[in-house]
Amino acid sequence: MTDRQRQRERLEQRERVLRDIYTAIADSDQSFETQVQRLLEIGCDALGVSYGTLSRIEGEEYVFEVVEAPPDTLSAGDAVPLSATNCERTVATERTVVLADIEREAPELAERAGYTEMGISCYIGAPVVVEGDIYGTFCFYDDEPRNEPFSAWETTLVDLLGKWVSYELDRTQTHRDLQAQNERLEQFASIVSHDLRNPLDVAINRLDLIETDEDDAENVAAIQRSHERMVELIDDLLLLAREGKSSADPSPVALEQVARWAWEQVDTGDATLTVSTDRRVLADPSYLQRILENLFRNSLEHGRPDGDTPLALTVGDTENGFFVADDGRGIDDADREAVFEAGYTNGPDSTGLGLAIVDRLATAHGWSVDITDAEGGGARFAFGGVRVHEDG
Repeated sequence: MTDRQRQRERLEQRERVLRDIYTAIADSDQSFETQVQRLLEIGCDALGVSYGTLSRIEGEEYVFEVVEAPPDTLSAGDAVPLSATNCERTVATERTVVLADIEREAPELAERAGYTEMGISCYIGAPVVVEGDIYGTFCFYDDEPRNEPFSAWETTLVDLLGKWVSYELDRTQTHRDLQAQNERLEQFASIVSHDLRNPLDVAINRLDLIETDEDDAENVAAIQRSHERMVELIDDLLLLAREGKSSADPSPVALEQVARWAWEQVDTGDATLTVSTDRRVLADPSYLQRILENLFRNSLEHGRPDGDTPLALTVGDTENGFFVADDGRGIDDADREAVFEAGYTNGPDSTGLGLAIVDRLATAHGWSVDITDAEGGGARFAFGGVRVHEDG
């Protein structure tokens, strides 16, 4: 056979492989697992190896999800320590690892159980990346070393397959995120149907009384409070429903100024606010104001234990952000995660959405929020990961 004939044969073989790959991934009637199984079969045949796997990383374990292997050797669902595998290098470097003869090319890997116990002598594996994080690997291997190195074509082939798997898993995760968003919307709709009905019932009943009661000032005031509560609920629900569809649009803002604006929007009574910061932060002004308004309202709704002394609130700097604190009742350790859940409340006048919105809007900025005890009692909400704007 001449060189030209060998070259043509290689090209025809590669064309068949690409055609088989296309046929496998274009068959939308097949499940993802079935498509991956077929790709592993194609890869094993093209590379001349016995094993092909799609695996995911779970902590320190390497879990086989889809497997092409000789009978009675390896099955989907099996797990081994990640440290025993060659895939740990693929995960650590986030690059395709190519080893035609592990003992010769990477003797340090020959000391691992993958070589000493499983006999893996050659390996080629690509990282699988989902939403920017390493999910696992798409790899091929054999218990015999190769006489020749993996070619550039074979390496490209494995890269191509790994990228397709990453794309499909990413798309699936996006679909799951949308499903989760829809579930949140269902939750919000449930809250609307329940919590809005109560103030509406109050408004209807009071209106009935107005028709027969000459002195209706008290009834009108009650109706007004019920309507205000409905407006608050609707605004909160709209913010929660929009969360996940839009992200924060940060710009340099003066934290003190936004805190003062937020304070003016809240019925503060005799409470006082101290703002101890001249910091400018990168934040969405409307989101930041809503965060502060909700924290102020939360403090004012719960008040002080004695109920007599006016509540004092403080906004100040932390090393990597800012805090809002009060000298009120505080929040029990056991409740500090639950308070951020939509619908959680321990007060009759609370919507149970205010702190959920705080958490969601902080997340939209990429901030963390932690609850601790304030100095001298009360609750302290600390926001971390906040970017400070340096003038000039």
